[in-house]
Amino acid sequence: MKLTPQNPHWREKVEQVLEAAPFVQHLGIHATHIEPGKVCAELVIRPEMLQHDGFVHAGVSTTLADHTAGAAAGTLIAADETLLSVEFKVHMLRAARTDRLRCEAVVIKPGAAFSIVQADVFDADGKHTSRLLGTMTARRLR
Repeated sequence: MKLTPQNPHWREKVEQVLEAAPFVQHLGIHATHIEPGKVCAELVIRPEMLQHDGFVHAGVSTTLADHTAGAAAGTLIAADETLLSVEFKVHMLRAARTDRLRCEAVVIKPGAAFSIVQADVFDADGKHTSRLLGTMTARRLR
């Protein structure tokens, strides 16, 4: 399905949002690919991102998936809107002991009020580690 952005400057807006979010910057998440309805991002894993057994903490993986999914949905919203997560469910498919995570997020169903998104996270070897299915909403900026 070909998706059409509402904002002629959609790419710049998504890049700005990715660069301006303090928590995302703290983690080091960065986009590697942006197109209408799809964003890919990566994260280099640091020791403080691990849980007690040396696996990547589920919160780190979930943040990568949530923010990348939001960015994907953000490619389709109007210039005077921002995007918020309404809800999401994450399936942790396997524990990740890796130095890098990669996320691929796509808009499954765009909508005026809500968009459904899917984000898949992979370790450095390409193993599928988690899947997020979420609902995002666009809200007018004040």
